[in-house]
Order: sequence, then C-alpha cells, then structure tokens
Amino acid sequence: SDCLIALDADTGKLKWYFQFTPHDVHDWDATEVPVLINADFRGQPRKLLLFPNRNAFYYVLDRTTGQFLLGKPYAKQTWAKGLDDSGRPIRLPGTFPTVEGTPVWPSVAGANNWYSPSYSPDTKFLYVATREAGAIYYFGQADFKPGEQFNGGGFRSIPGEEEWGAIRAYKPTTGEVAWEYKLFSPPYAGVLSTAGNLVFGATNEGQILALNAATGKPLWRFQGGGTVRSNPMSYMSDGKQYVAMTLGNSLYVFHLQ
Repeated sequence: SDCLIALDADTGKLKWYFQFTPHDVHDWDATEVPVLINADFRGQPRKLLLFPNRNAFYYVLDRTTGQFLLGKPYAKQTWAKGLDDSGRPIRLPGTFPTVEGTPVWPSVAGANNWYSPSYSPDTKFLYVATREAGAIYYFGQADFKPGEQFNGGGFRSIPGEEEWGAIRAYKPTTGEVAWEYKLFSPPYAGVLSTAGNLVFGATNEGQILALNAATGKPLWRFQGGGTVRSNPMSYMSDGKQYVAMTLGNSLYVFHLQ
C-alpha cells in the first residue's frame, strides 16, 4: 500500500498513516528507513520525520500527527508534476506501463531503497545513498496457473542510459543538496555518520568509503573486490571505535585511528 504507519506502542492501534504513492504501478513500496529529528520548521519547533522515498520524492512529516509538511524531488523523476498541498502526487499522463513499455524515472529499485540514510546532529545534514536510474515498465497478458509464478508485467533497463549514483547531504527542512559525492553506479549500500565528522558508505564496485561529513571530501577508501549491499555500523570495544560492514559473504572490520 506504499504507506508509512504509526502505531500506539501500548495498544497497537493505528495513530496515523501517510500514503506516498497511491495506486502504485511501478513497485515503489515504502520500504525505506524513516529518520526522526527534532528541529525548527518554518520558525516552529517540530518533531519531524524525514523520508527519502523510493518514488524519488523527499518528504518531511510531523511525526506526532502524520501531517505533511514538505515534499520535493531529490533525484530524477518523470512520473509526477509534483505534490499537492496534502502530499499526494500529481501524476503526469503517459507514465503508466504499456504493452510496448514506458520509460519512467526512477527505476523499479527507486531513488532509495531498504538501506539506511543517516542524520548528523553536528552538521544537521541528512545523508542518503541516492540512485539515478530509470526503467522501461511494461505489462502483458499472463495466464494464472496454480503453483506457478504469476506476473502481469515487469521492467527492463533503458538502452543507452548511463545509470549513476551519489552519496548526498541534504538540508533536512528544505530538501536542498548541501554536497554530493558521485558514484559510478546506483548504490545498494547504506550510509553512517559519526560524531567524528565522518560519513561512511560503499559502492557496487566494492569500495568502502569515508567522507568528510561537512564537505563530502573523500578521506579514505578500501577496495574489497565485491558488490556491497549492506549498511555500515560502528561500535566501541576496549575503548576503541570500530566500523564494520559486510561485503559479499565476508565481514570487514576497521579500527579508527
């Protein structure tokens, strides 16, 4: 249903919900990670929820009520003119799947996916591993057979498109880009920001990166030789800080010095 829901922790009752992509025909389910911060929004202190959605729009909600506060594209998108005052998309014609196929941005993997963004209370930036890619969406006649996979449509890559990605720092209350570190291909790895002014991320080409959290300047990298599809984490042991990340079927651990 492409919704974010808030439940009462004591009773399990629904407190509010927000639907990002009504009548989703591109598989942009809302599997992304919400980020909670307290900040001034348009001059008022608010409890905010930040949500860079798979559909390529960035949303800011009031997390106590679910009220829509802000929405704007944070990656290339061609399916909506924008969002109305309630946060519902204003769809563009000619963007639904067809038998021949319809090119639409973002791709089925979205501008963001299941992996984690990160917020730094020091820089006051939201860091997102952002995907810049489209897809050709199509449907066809599929006969249902019990016990067999049933798909009425699908997607394929856009011929000649140069897909790419970036680790971006966004200003959370406006969605503006503060800095960008470009990647060769759309990432499938999350990011981690630390109190030491670092942002860790990774690439499909096997690199684990450390960037300056304030500027995006690359500071360190490690080539692991395989696609990274995980989130970085940090922990303390015996007074030392470590950063760990899985790469392929291996776990890599680094000591910060």
